[in-house]
Amino acid sequence: MPAAYDADAIAALADQPVCWRDKALPPAFWGRTVAEVLADKPRLSQLPTPVMTLSAPGLRHNVDTLARWSAHHGLELAPHGKTTMAPALWAMQLDAGSWGITLANVFQLGVARAYGVRRVLIANAVISPLQLRWIADELARDPEFEVLCWADSVRTVEIMEAARSAYVGPDARPLDVLVEIGGLDGRTGARDADTAVAVGEAIAAASTLRLAGVAGYEGAVGLGVDEAGLAGVRAYLNEFAGIHHRLQSVYDADITPVVSAGGSQYFELVAEVLGPLGADGARVVLRSGAYISHDDGLYRRVSPLGETPRTDGERLVSAMHTWVRITSQPEPGLAIFDAGKRDLPFDQDMPEPQLIRPRSDGEPALQATGMTVTKLNDQHGFLHFTDVPVVIGDELRIGLSHPCTAFDKWGLIPVVDDPDAADPVVVDLVRTFF
Repeated sequence: MPAAYDADAIAALADQPVCWRDKALPPAFWGRTVAEVLADKPRLSQLPTPVMTLSAPGLRHNVDTLARWSAHHGLELAPHGKTTMAPALWAMQLDAGSWGITLANVFQLGVARAYGVRRVLIANAVISPLQLRWIADELARDPEFEVLCWADSVRTVEIMEAARSAYVGPDARPLDVLVEIGGLDGRTGARDADTAVAVGEAIAAASTLRLAGVAGYEGAVGLGVDEAGLAGVRAYLNEFAGIHHRLQSVYDADITPVVSAGGSQYFELVAEVLGPLGADGARVVLRSGAYISHDDGLYRRVSPLGETPRTDGERLVSAMHTWVRITSQPEPGLAIFDAGKRDLPFDQDMPEPQLIRPRSDGEPALQATGMTVTKLNDQHGFLHFTDVPVVIGDELRIGLSHPCTAFDKWGLIPVVDDPDAADPVVVDLVRTFF
């Protein structure tokens, strides 16, 4: 069984020097390699603010929790790597048993190939002739490389086939394609069963493509986690299963068809509705991505393993925080801190104040009660407070909402041993590629 990724390439990340491009680290660390920085066991107090950190025990807990949950329910997991774009974290997920890594586009696939990821599911259509040629070259160069992409129309299939047939010979490895199933008012995806079946038949008839299964994203049609919202997702997934059954006579006899759905909001429904297809010979693949860090906002509310669990298994924990510093108190009850839209996610919820770091040795951290972040500018945050006053110079830990717009703001992310400690130790530095 070939390795799931290039372990030497991942290890070599520790040999890269840090510099002024890495806003998480102070000038005193510039010019040293990641390994040299970590050898000194730096502490959070040695880092500038703002700084986003990850929790080592939190990441480990979340990766292991969903790996166990997926295995218990008979599902494979191909985590959506676009959440973190961090090959070291992809390796952690693959080591925990993930079937592959999901990505959103060919640029991201290029990052995966640079780190030797062997199996990638591109949750999108690829119709650029240049990109299709590059993928064909990669398939020819590395017989152990597997890639699957999506198509939601016959026109898409025709473009892919025309681009590939003009470039590859008759003996080239086919490109595996999944029929993408959508829903009304959703994103991409065939809008009805007949269209989806026609797309599948077109893929099967193409000379350079292979029909490999069906896929979709139920999060694009979900309208919440109340009973009505869950019922709508179930209906979508039931149609999904019906389309898979209609295509069974079209699949190649020598493949195990992939049936893939499941973001980080409704994966228990994927297990409920699509999970039984595994007993009929399908490979049911979840693509959850945000679970690795979870959060203190959107996914805390809506995850099946969040604050109100909807399935069996351990609850996920937030493994990402940002630390900020109060720089101004221009009005009573208002403080300004040194982070804004370029440092913090803000598309789902405002950051959540959680604690004030100890102001001097021996003092405890203070819970940030009565504090609310009300607005973000590019580089400033607005903190209103009532119960616990803050003063200029205070450092706050704030919880974040929506990992997919948190990781992209940081090229190098410190990982700490315990985010609740008075002065956490930095145990790793995770490089991202956005």
